[in-house]
Amino acid sequence: MVKGRLWFFSLFLVLNLAATFSSLKFSRDDFPPDFIFGSGTSAYQVEGAAFQDGRTPSIWDTFVHAGPSHGATGDIACDQYHKYKEDVKLMVETGLEGYRFSISWSRLIPNGRGLVKPKGLTYYNNLINELINQGRIIYSVRNGIDIFLVIFVGVVKIQPHVSLFHGDTPQALEDEYEGWISRRIVKDFTEYADVCFREFGDRVLYWSTINEGNIFAVGGYDSGIAPPHRCSPPFGNCPKGNSSTEPYIAGHHILLAHASAAKLYREKYQVPSE
Repeated sequence: MVKGRLWFFSLFLVLNLAATFSSLKFSRDDFPPDFIFGSGTSAYQVEGAAFQDGRTPSIWDTFVHAGPSHGATGDIACDQYHKYKEDVKLMVETGLEGYRFSISWSRLIPNGRGLVKPKGLTYYNNLINELINQGRIIYSVRNGIDIFLVIFVGVVKIQPHVSLFHGDTPQALEDEYEGWISRRIVKDFTEYADVCFREFGDRVLYWSTINEGNIFAVGGYDSGIAPPHRCSPPFGNCPKGNSSTEPYIAGHHILLAHASAAKLYREKYQVPSE
């Protein structure tokens, strides 16, 4: 009987909250002028084209093709690699002012270091250019005594916000030195960041180095529920790994890589404020 009353109360509370929030009215004027309305994705979630134009596997490709995702993969995903213009058009129609996306390290630099793939550069240049070249006209409507005044305010373009890393370490680096549990990745990540800052920084003003580094370390090296699928009992059942040490080692190297890339940007690319 108690469970029944609790279930009824919970349902009532959810319905009441839904009705309350659905009745609230918001407009752009309720937010600060510099507040950005946008959306975000990660490369592996949306790009697809996993084996096209020189892209090599990331640890996510290896992980999902090994079976834990029960057949679900990002091989095609949302196919943004081919449909980025359609996606940006939808963003414009939605009224977005910013789009946060990540760059696939193994699409841009297939071996994790060294040769930069021209077609990878072309894709991200095309996406960035499409974002900043599209926009919507903003008008302000003022209600006078007997007349409505429509005032042109300007054109809002979509700001590109770029994440350098969203959990998709190149498999080549995982195979070579076990990725983030080796300090060698700090140098390779910094060189990868340097390529991104140099090639896209003339149009990208907003950068994130590593997305949710703590979640990546715990999921990949503690419980092993995410790539690179490293863990040990009793925390998880993985082919290899050490849940007692590796999450902290990976987390430490993530912090070092972030600091190195941020230092590089400040010293080499950031325009001093006037």
